[in-house]
Amino acid sequence: MKFLRKFIRSPSAKTQSHRALDCGAGIGRITKRLLLPYFDYVDMVELNQDFLTEAKTFLGEHSNRVERYICCGLQDFTPESSRYDIIWCQWVLGHLTDTDLTDFFKRCRTGLAPGGLIIVKENVAATVKRDFDEQDSSYTRPRDELVELILRSGLIIVTEEKQKGFPKGIYDVIMFALRWP
Repeated sequence: MKFLRKFIRSPSAKTQSHRALDCGAGIGRITKRLLLPYFDYVDMVELNQDFLTEAKTFLGEHSNRVERYICCGLQDFTPESSRYDIIWCQWVLGHLTDTDLTDFFKRCRTGLAPGGLIIVKENVAATVKRDFDEQDSSYTRPRDELVELILRSGLIIVTEEKQKGFPKGIYDVIMFALRWP
């Protein structure tokens, strides 16, 4: 993925590629297809233990490069100090309340290695009001609301990019690279 590569593989990259954290990892699709090709090791944090158990099978021969399978909700998770070059959050932050989200971001500060980044990839609502999905109990926040929560957490937006290639009529998907001042 070009968005990630520019931070870890470009000549001006300041972020290492030793270890990443996959937040809301499910069975490990992002771990297997995106993070493991770029990072030496990945940790997975996921609320559902059954998903983490299945991840070991799904990852197959790559499962030995997942150092930690952490069963925990992000609202309760605190990363180990200076452990991660990238903390990857994709389509999971809508499950957190505003307070839980800002608190999670603040706790991630200590988990980042020098030069580390938090990458957020989320759907954003086209309206000024958030949408609630009763089926999976999550919110899709408008872009401006998500940005406000990021800034309230004390993070700086390094870059923001709208994902291209999605069909019209569905949510926009925006990726953010975030760092601490």
